[in-house]
Amino acid sequence: MPVERQFQLRNLTDIERFETEKTFADRCSARSIYDLFVASAERLGDRIALTAISTGEDDETPREISYRDLLAGITAAANSFTGIGGPQPGVGILLPHLIETHFALWGAETAGFAVPINFLLQPENIAQLLRTSGARVLVALGPSPQSDIWEKAVAVSRLLPELKLIHVSPPNVEIDGAIAFPAALKSADSRKLGFGRARGRDQIAAYFHTGGTTGSPKLVAHTHRNQIVAAFGGAAMLGYTESDVLPHGLPMFHVAGTICCGLALFMAGGRLIVLSPSGYRNPLMVRNIWKILKRHGATISGGVPTVMSTLLDVPLDRDDLSKVRFAISGGAAAPRAVVEQYEKKTGVQVHELFGMTECGGLATIMPADADRVIGSVGFRLPYTRLSVRKLLSGGSLGDECRPNEIGVLTISGPTVTPGYCGNQDSGDLVRNGVLDSGDLAYMDEAGRVYIAGRAKDLIIRSGHNIDPLLIEETLQQHEAVSIAAAVGEPDKYAGELPVCYVMLKPGANATEDELRAFAEPRMGERPAWPKHYYIVPSIPITGVGKIFKPELRIDAVRRFVLRTLGQAIGDAGVEVSAALGGKRGMRVEVKLSGPSAAQTAAVRALLDGYSFEAIVESSA
Repeated sequence: MPVERQFQLRNLTDIERFETEKTFADRCSARSIYDLFVASAERLGDRIALTAISTGEDDETPREISYRDLLAGITAAANSFTGIGGPQPGVGILLPHLIETHFALWGAETAGFAVPINFLLQPENIAQLLRTSGARVLVALGPSPQSDIWEKAVAVSRLLPELKLIHVSPPNVEIDGAIAFPAALKSADSRKLGFGRARGRDQIAAYFHTGGTTGSPKLVAHTHRNQIVAAFGGAAMLGYTESDVLPHGLPMFHVAGTICCGLALFMAGGRLIVLSPSGYRNPLMVRNIWKILKRHGATISGGVPTVMSTLLDVPLDRDDLSKVRFAISGGAAAPRAVVEQYEKKTGVQVHELFGMTECGGLATIMPADADRVIGSVGFRLPYTRLSVRKLLSGGSLGDECRPNEIGVLTISGPTVTPGYCGNQDSGDLVRNGVLDSGDLAYMDEAGRVYIAGRAKDLIIRSGHNIDPLLIEETLQQHEAVSIAAAVGEPDKYAGELPVCYVMLKPGANATEDELRAFAEPRMGERPAWPKHYYIVPSIPITGVGKIFKPELRIDAVRRFVLRTLGQAIGDAGVEVSAALGGKRGMRVEVKLSGPSAAQTAAVRALLDGYSFEAIVESSA
């Protein structure tokens, strides 16, 4: 069921007319994810669906499978999982990006439900996700010198003795106590489902976890309808066709890699290029990216902002991008300087999108056929609704905002999750089918959406709301800066003051004074001027390439406390640690020894009145 390309979506008027002319059911008859793959296989047969590369070098022979082979693998996986885990099994997936990952993911959604998991998590977190979801099967990468995934899977199985382990390894590799995925697929029926009809519509297709770098991540439920409507909207807005070739460097445990860059493309019949199991974390993929795009005839480029920033340093022959019609960027707000530099280097326009795990991974897209506006993430998806509502005191939401007035973005429609798994409280996240995104945004008169930052990322200085993006975009314009990330530092009187972490480009040099002299004249908002610029060798990045600000907030608090105590009592015998938690959201522990131990009361008084909880201990 190809997306109708004769209907170009360029603006909100086009989207509304698109919805009026036909219902979603009239445009897409699929009731399940499996239906989408059946339709693509019937229509495209031996056309290549997946091309998996490892190095991107000229002499590499990639592994490729057709749409017919993809359907066969999904069918065999679904039948295998039912045989191993029983009716409607929950299947955890602990895999890098492989062709087998697609068999496992879509096969699990067909037979029961999938639980894609970030393999960078610790075994205890992985076990908790599986326990919460009720998954009885875990598919994991087998032993490999390049990965510790299998060691983690074994550790998880010790915590969950009833768990059935399946390993993805080269053929003929056997592991005691585990099932070989290639052998399981070979022995299963790949022509038809052996358990009746595939799950579909409002049944759970998957649980995707959010966060997870610290604490216990939550599992967001996806129904088949959630994913189908989101994928259809992505394909329609980006104009995906059978001729499109999309390089894929994102992990499949994240909705961006699964829905926008996966299911949406398969729905349209395009070809997906797997940029090695590690994606853009593989230096070979970054080094060879432009040649890869040319060799495989890529029609779309882009990535999350941190990836796009890295690609700016890779030499480019414009001829390498002769077939690329546009680039996409999502996952986080793209600094204007990065977009402008990327477009200048490549000659390709960047179209931004925005989504959340809680709404099928997609909410807005700057359409491929639209005149894009830098800074806007585009228009809402077809058959969904968005509104920007006023943020009231106490965090509640009020009336809709006027055009260009900043408020909280809310989303409703068939992409919105039914909630979190198990007893994980969704709080006020989804009320009466309306999702509170937690993102500050505004719409212009034409209905374009602009993300103004996460509500929780705002730096609030004496009641003045400072958008960290203002600071970050300014610093990104400096020729030596690769990545900039602004957070708040505690202040007893202002509440918090902005500080900015800066990672320089390879071989570049800049001092704090130089950065300050560059940034302050360019920031008309004086309260946004950072108190400190911390030049660091690296910025913490999540598994999908987003800047992980909680770690920076922790570091900022620790630096502040060390500096404050150093000025008051010196740093001899002072040990400071900080972590998220405590009564105020941040807990600081100070341990005093030696001469400093006698100043315990003074230190407690010094740290009283800040936005963090301080625990001071001493030892003689």
